[in-house]
Amino acid sequence: MARRIGLGKGLDALFDNNDEAESAAQNTAFPAIDTTIYASTKIKTYDTVQNTSITELPVDKLVPNPGQPRKNFDETEMQELADSIKSYGIIQPIIAADAGDGSYIIIAGERRTRAAKLAGLDTVPVIIRSYTDQKRMEISLIENIQRSDLNPIEEAAAFKNLMDYSNLSQDELAAKVGKNRSTVANALRLLKLPVEIQKSIEDGNVSSGHARALLSVNDARERDKLFREILTGKISVRQAEKKASALGEKKAAKKSAGEKRPPEIDAMTEKFIGKLGTKVVIEGDLSKGRILIDYYSMEDLERLYEILGG
Repeated sequence: MARRIGLGKGLDALFDNNDEAESAAQNTAFPAIDTTIYASTKIKTYDTVQNTSITELPVDKLVPNPGQPRKNFDETEMQELADSIKSYGIIQPIIAADAGDGSYIIIAGERRTRAAKLAGLDTVPVIIRSYTDQKRMEISLIENIQRSDLNPIEEAAAFKNLMDYSNLSQDELAAKVGKNRSTVANALRLLKLPVEIQKSIEDGNVSSGHARALLSVNDARERDKLFREILTGKISVRQAEKKASALGEKKAAKKSAGEKRPPEIDAMTEKFIGKLGTKVVIEGDLSKGRILIDYYSMEDLERLYEILGG
């Protein structure tokens, strides 16, 4: 029996429930096929035990999916995968869609395709399917997320692209990709950071934990200062969080001090209280505001009316 490799319910949800062959092809490593023939240029088409057609296509005919969320490919990892392909062939076929111009858009398997080129393969095994632009983007996103292939910024950008393209809410997107809504929301917040910080996150110089600490600092100058400190590698996530919290408290204290009322307002408040004999609050500054006068009964209200010249 073929061994199934689970990619999560998020990916399965993109396929029609009654298309068992399509779903099985996505989740199966096709061990029933001699994988060494995948490197051959003689045999062009295979049929798996799931009756899914696998076609051998020239590797140069495969083009990246414009909606592919993954932009960075580690050279060392790619070479390791290429070496594995040289030894064992491509175990799981590429999934692609006919672009209509002689080329095929990669839906799933861009890493394998790139590695196949490095390995010197002329052709690769491909399952050809027909998808809408939206479904192509969804599958590329979900495949990469479930295999942890995306860095935090790529993941956040993919989330935003899919939300914008498909007009999805955060809740709907979270359901599609099998994530908690809070996970999606926190990822999207990373896109609010300056480009330089986002690039450092992509390059792995700033961790997701450090990024969350930076997000909590609203002052651009203070945030940049903390960012520079993080880049030195001498500050842990916990230390960054403490510094960010301290900066927030410092800003709140400054704001509170800056909002201290002029003494004239306080003096006038005391005069009103003495004159009216009730609680009085003045909101505003020396140029404009409002006066709030408390009363506690109808008699009290009539008394205030008389005092105020009614």
